[in-house]
Amino acid sequence: MSSNPTNSSSKSRVPDFQQSVKLKYVKLGYHYLMSHLLTMCLLPLMSVILLQASQINAQHLWAHLQYNLLGVIGFSAIVVLGSTLYLMSRPRSIYLLDFSCYRPPPHLRVRFQRFMDHSALAGDFQPSSLEFQRRILERSGLGQETYVPEAMHSIPPRPSMAAAREEAEQVMFGALDNLFADTNIKPKDIGILVVNCSLFNPTPSLSAMIVNRYRLRGNVKSFNLGGMGCSAGVVAVDLAKDMLQVHRNTYAVVVSTENITQNWYFGNNKAMLIPNCLFRVGGAAILLSNKASDGRRAKYKLVHVVRTHKGADDKAFRCVYQEQDDVGKTGVSLSKDLMAIAGGALKTNITTLGPLVLPISEQLLFFLTLVAKKLFNAKMKPYIPDFKLAFDHFCIHAGGRAVIDELEKNLQLLPEHVEASRMTLHRFGNTSSSSIWYELAYTEAKGRMRKGHRVWQIAFGSGFKCNSAVWEALRHVNPSPKSPWEDCIHRYPVQIVT
Repeated sequence: MSSNPTNSSSKSRVPDFQQSVKLKYVKLGYHYLMSHLLTMCLLPLMSVILLQASQINAQHLWAHLQYNLLGVIGFSAIVVLGSTLYLMSRPRSIYLLDFSCYRPPPHLRVRFQRFMDHSALAGDFQPSSLEFQRRILERSGLGQETYVPEAMHSIPPRPSMAAAREEAEQVMFGALDNLFADTNIKPKDIGILVVNCSLFNPTPSLSAMIVNRYRLRGNVKSFNLGGMGCSAGVVAVDLAKDMLQVHRNTYAVVVSTENITQNWYFGNNKAMLIPNCLFRVGGAAILLSNKASDGRRAKYKLVHVVRTHKGADDKAFRCVYQEQDDVGKTGVSLSKDLMAIAGGALKTNITTLGPLVLPISEQLLFFLTLVAKKLFNAKMKPYIPDFKLAFDHFCIHAGGRAVIDELEKNLQLLPEHVEASRMTLHRFGNTSSSSIWYELAYTEAKGRMRKGHRVWQIAFGSGFKCNSAVWEALRHVNPSPKSPWEDCIHRYPVQIVT
């Protein structure tokens, strides 16, 4: 999902979630008290039990057990049976062994001036459309080193099927080659393959292209997700997770990408010109496992996936919509209501996610505020839980500067919490569903990921969808070889010109 950085209308903004009281230190103390309330209540009870147990004579206890042998055996059998059933029925842990983000070659970089020169030479854009694109670029948050596909560097551009296939192969195979090399996993060991690409769905499918290239085994469970927008990366992870619950001791590969070659808009409808300015080449490949033995070498464990779909509402359904303009040129139109719809989807998503991740203190404060609002003051501001108490790192989809700005404001995040998102947008642009992985790679490259840290990946996409994935780091995580930030991390963060 992308956003129009020039639209400052209050109607299109994310609804204001700000809480009214900011008692930082009181909240921290309250959080600590409530988080340890159960422990503090149980300590006196455990002390009494231990005191009583210490006064029982060992010989007396043994004699008591001998006279009740049948009961002891029956109780033991119930414990063993219950433990066995629990272990067999509980969900399998899903581990993320590693992931790889594609970094295009330097000759595909496009500076702003080159972008504007090529747009003018294409001969399809009116002067007003060229000026509009120039303003969008300057305010977008993108830097001068983002990438567009080979076909868009040609004059005139050549958005052919062959060029689109070439772009898809370069991105997907580039990310997968690095992933297999870094993990020493053989392609034949992959049992599940999920590929998501919203706007390019050829026949044979992108997943079939991967099966053919790497000679995956004949019984591989392959899926190709199309038309699901920038949030499809989380959808793909969720599908892989469900498949890994069914198929034992196997690996799943998720490939998230987007294809620009055949989806560049050559018309003059301003709502359709915005994606030209924001979307750039990128993709990511993720290796998941349900093998217990992989827990020792995995980077992360999947904790939660929460998906929200607003497609039942007509406005939400059409806010990101592929269609033809008045002269028959195809593009993706972005509605002026996009940010407001995204805000509604976000509220629904975090309402579901909150009870799963927030400490009990935050949940109680939210509940009590809600009750007070209903009973005493309907105009009272709702209490927005402090998600900084639940997560150490935030990977907010780099859909555009406005998206990041609004989530930073309304979730009351600090600049360091959105640094990965802003820097990803600056260095790589909006890479659609793969942007959350470039952001995670940024955090790793900065050396900030420690054992036990929790990561919140949140993405928005057409439909309209808001999806969240929560990961927990299983060790101190170092960046993988050939990280997309390998040659430039020392230059970041940079000051973003507004």
